[in-house]
Amino acid sequence: MSEQKMIWGHPRGLATLFFTEMWERFSYYGMRALLILFMSAAVADGGLGFDDQTSGAIYGLYTMGVYLLALPGGWLADRLFGLKKSVWYGGIIIALGHFTMGIPGIAELFGFHSDGVTALDTNSFFLGLILVVIGTGLLKPNVSALVGGLYAPGDAKRDAGFSIFYMGINIGGFLAPILTGTLAETNWHLGFGLAGFGMVLGLIQYKMTAGYLGEIGDLEPAKDAVEEEGRKRLKKGTSIAVAIIAFVLVLLFMGVIPIDAFAIASYSKYIIAIVAFSYLGYVILFGGLTPSEQKKVIAIGIVFIFSALFWSGFEQAGSTLNLFAERFTDRSIFGWEMPASYFQSVNSLFIIIFAPLFGALWIWLAKRNLEPTSPLKFSFGLILLGLGFLTMYFAAKIAASGDLAAPSWLLITYMLHTWGELSLSPVGLSLTTKLAPKKFYSQMMGIWFISVALGNLIAGLIAGEASGEDAEGIQQMPDQYMLIVMTTIGGAVVLLLISKLIQKKLMGEVR
Repeated sequence: MSEQKMIWGHPRGLATLFFTEMWERFSYYGMRALLILFMSAAVADGGLGFDDQTSGAIYGLYTMGVYLLALPGGWLADRLFGLKKSVWYGGIIIALGHFTMGIPGIAELFGFHSDGVTALDTNSFFLGLILVVIGTGLLKPNVSALVGGLYAPGDAKRDAGFSIFYMGINIGGFLAPILTGTLAETNWHLGFGLAGFGMVLGLIQYKMTAGYLGEIGDLEPAKDAVEEEGRKRLKKGTSIAVAIIAFVLVLLFMGVIPIDAFAIASYSKYIIAIVAFSYLGYVILFGGLTPSEQKKVIAIGIVFIFSALFWSGFEQAGSTLNLFAERFTDRSIFGWEMPASYFQSVNSLFIIIFAPLFGALWIWLAKRNLEPTSPLKFSFGLILLGLGFLTMYFAAKIAASGDLAAPSWLLITYMLHTWGELSLSPVGLSLTTKLAPKKFYSQMMGIWFISVALGNLIAGLIAGEASGEDAEGIQQMPDQYMLIVMTTIGGAVVLLLISKLIQKKLMGEVR
């Protein structure tokens, strides 16, 4: 570590990873801001003309897939590609995905595209989404792991390095919806193309400055002939899997394979929950754990439930709330109508503003022995989430009366949700690392991300029900928002009631 070139007290490689992740998040959040708006937009307006139920289901499957594929992405990096190559390959696949989604726009530019939604529109859209999911699964977990590799164990600068790295995430998340949303006002595909261009910029700077990473993230040489043979078999198996996936994608692109997104999403949520809890049960019963470790895994199972509940509400930012911004919010500013996608930048802006304050708050409370336990912080996160949707209940009342709601309703909601995120997200990730038995450490981290994936999927399914697609739906919106309020705050109350039991009986010394 001492031989690394330093800049501002940190390894120079941190800047490489900062900008790589910033542009990757630019591409992700840029497309995410447009996704459900494009799918639900009328064909006459250049959209796909999907109903809200289908659009929400596709959105949920997409955001779910990003988190689920992070697990095999990390596994392939550890055993086959190494971290650096995985980031490179992942970025290339992401860029290809974005540009694939832009194919209809290119065809239209050269006069090869007829009016209306064609198989080219829908199939290139689905193919592009799948490629972005695959690429993100390769890039996202491994670029974070590279940041950790820059610092020696116990280096006091590690946390500060990650804070700088996460600032890059939020800068990308703030800029992307504004820039892609502006272009999408002219042509949706230009917005998708800009997201892909951002990823290309990230790849260029990554390749040009990857030397600053040194040997960090390289795949270690095989220890013996047996391990080398195992890698060869893995490469063959991966090649076969890639060929099969490519074949399926070609069939998808040609329209041979039909897609029922809502049915797939509906069944997927049960499959994910069953698999997650079956695995936790296996670890508890047959994992060779001590009684103390078994209790901590049970606590992780409880964390899973409330984490999924939180993300099922929070991740409606890009679906339900995005549609509310477009359909029911007064976006007129001195005669100019602000694109609805701009609201997707608010969360990142609030994180930049409030994350240091929350960090300082926990430290201030800890010094006075007043810092809440992790279950209590989880409860606060759910309560703040519920208060955000309570704000939206009143905004929906305005929409149901036939008027447009002021932008301040959404801004207050996003602020409360950001506070909830800062109370729960870093706490949940940290808590999982503390509770996880050593020999199941990575798997338990995977369980956390599966809970996030499940929450994202449910958020997409809810979007189709609470979006006010028609006149009847508009009148039902306030009640649907109130149902979300009761569910999230009700979950918070349940967690508050059992928090002491979880702390004393299951978590032990872990706070």
